Amino acid sequence: MPRGRYAPSPTGWQHLGNARTALVAWTRAGSDGGLVVRVEDLDGPRTVAAALEGNLSELRWLGLDWDEGPDVGGRCAPYRQSLRTSRYQAALARLEADGRTFDCWLSRKDLRELSSAPHGRAPVYGPAEREANVRAAQSKRKSGKSPAVRLRVPDVTEVVVDAFAGSVPIDLAAEMGDTVLRRADGAWAYHLAVVVDDAAMGIVEVVRGDDLLPSAALQAHLHRALGNTPPMWAHLPLLHGPDGRRLAKRDDTATLHDLQQAGVPPERVVGLLAWTLGQLERPAPTSAAELANGFRADAVPRHPVQLASDALAWLYGGPAPAGPPPRAAAVQDARLDRRGDGR
Repeated sequence: MPRGRYAPSPTGWQHLGNARTALVAWTRAGSDGGLVVRVEDLDGPRTVAAALEGNLSELRWLGLDWDEGPDVGGRCAPYRQSLRTSRYQAALARLEADGRTFDCWLSRKDLRELSSAPHGRAPVYGPAEREANVRAAQSKRKSGKSPAVRLRVPDVTEVVVDAFAGSVPIDLAAEMGDTVLRRADGAWAYHLAVVVDDAAMGIVEVVRGDDLLPSAALQAHLHRALGNTPPMWAHLPLLHGPDGRRLAKRDDTATLHDLQQAGVPPERVVGLLAWTLGQLERPAPTSAAELANGFRADAVPRHPVQLASDALAWLYGGPAPAGPPPRAAAVQDARLDRRGDGR
């Protein structure tokens, strides 16, 4: 059982998709490998103070525990990213010394205008953006602007070997592009922080949602650039709500906090999630320990799963839906937040 981690972002209460990922991470790490809980609180403006400890309480309510974390300590402390910035600075200095980075003067607005979609998603940062950055550098510098720092991504294909998705080739330049490591406002970007911390904490396997599967290719590249061995990967297909959209904190749909406040037994939550993971033929009250004891990775669906209204109603005492959960329609993943765009 590999040493694993679960890394909540305290931007709100955790939804059922977060809980599902936490359960699988806890199950796969087990007591031998050990689970590390790390709070990813680099995004200060979005951090919800109540969620810093509240997210940990939600996990304990489900029946989970961990060997290292912000509330129990451990040999790799601190376990909040906001307290680990000196490590990110050292890693960035190494990448800069190796000539792997460059200053980026383009703002989000600049990037969207380059893509002719001012209200849409910024393009993958590639040759056209590099040329525009060179043209903009002098005027931006004179105006007192500060640059972001980007990783110069090579034109290579990384093959991500994943416990659930199998072998997935990822074109780094086309899928991820030159990626922000430190934002123009000085904030550290997700990719650099997570790679530095996973290496420092000895994480052997990363369990998370498959919307981040392209990120695994970039992070594996970053690991090697910093002299690390990349972890193994296990990306879970996502949960979608009754409206067909994937669950997100901003939707505030069936959060663990709300379920606990409503008196829903945690065994019903675990049982519902076990059903979506292919471990039960129909939802039934189940403890986290019972799920872990009989967990079969080969039974996990390789497609997104939709939680229909009848499934959510079961949490509150309704009849259990029969048969497997429906397959959710495929949606295009918005990778902008995790890829980063410099501002």
